[in-house]
Amino acid sequence: MPTTKRTYSRYGLEGLALLGKMIRLGRMQRRLTAQELAERIGVSRSTLQRIEKGDPKVEVGLMFEAAAIVGVKLFDADEKGITALAARTDDRIAVLPKHIYKAGKQVDDDF
Repeated sequence: MPTTKRTYSRYGLEGLALLGKMIRLGRMQRRLTAQELAERIGVSRSTLQRIEKGDPKVEVGLMFEAAAIVGVKLFDADEKGITALAARTDDRIAVLPKHIYKAGKQVDDDF
């Protein structure tokens, strides 16, 4: 099956590159070798290199795991903060409509 070439926004690519750099900085500050961090994540050293370069094709779960291991704070300072933020987000989602519909025909009610 042919693969589809994906395009990514500059903002998205820059964000991934920043996250990769933050992971690399965290690894170096913790004095972990690339091989040590790769083993802790459960990936090859080449996959870790792709994570640290911000490759958009790396699974987001692997990037988040690497970030967590080296201490990069993604959403909040601690686990309780993330849990509270997730709960607040769930509450906000709950008050929104369950389905999103595109607007249908415009009704001409100008008599």
